[in-house]
Amino acid sequence: MVLPAAQLKGATIYLLDANVLITAKNSYYALDRVPEFWEWLLYWAERGAIKMPVEIVEEIVGGSDDLAQWLGENKDALCLDEESDVRRVQEVLAVGYAAANLTDSEVIKIGRDPFLIAYALFAPDVRMVVTTEVSKPTAQRANRRIPDVCDQVRVKWSNSFGLVRDLNFSTKWRERL
Repeated sequence: MVLPAAQLKGATIYLLDANVLITAKNSYYALDRVPEFWEWLLYWAERGAIKMPVEIVEEIVGGSDDLAQWLGENKDALCLDEESDVRRVQEVLAVGYAAANLTDSEVIKIGRDPFLIAYALFAPDVRMVVTTEVSKPTAQRANRRIPDVCDQVRVKWSNSFGLVRDLNFSTKWRERL
């Protein structure tokens, strides 16, 4: 069941990893073939249920493809209006990746994922990270995956299909409002 906007207060806020949009565009919801998906994302973004931290938005808008253009045009709706909390990012790095001594190359490999997880850690009861990454519990340090780090720091996470199920996407989603 699609939640009316009035019921969103206190509901889950889905924080999208860049790979959610990239995979959707390149695989099953191409911008020119399934525009309903992208309209649906914006609908929920405008109501506060779907957001992306600026650090994650920047990973896409720096590109030159149609997804970069689409996100650039819709950044105001999708971008989470918060600044990162350095202490939480450091906590995610220490608890989720390595307690100490991450090398510069490891920090580069980890990328911006700790920011995404730190934003969810700010309100773990109502925020959920959405990613296409698959758990790999045996991975160590810079090779850790988002689901495993989320589990480590006690942040909820889901894959793209969980998001689609939770917010009830279909190509006829508007008819159900």
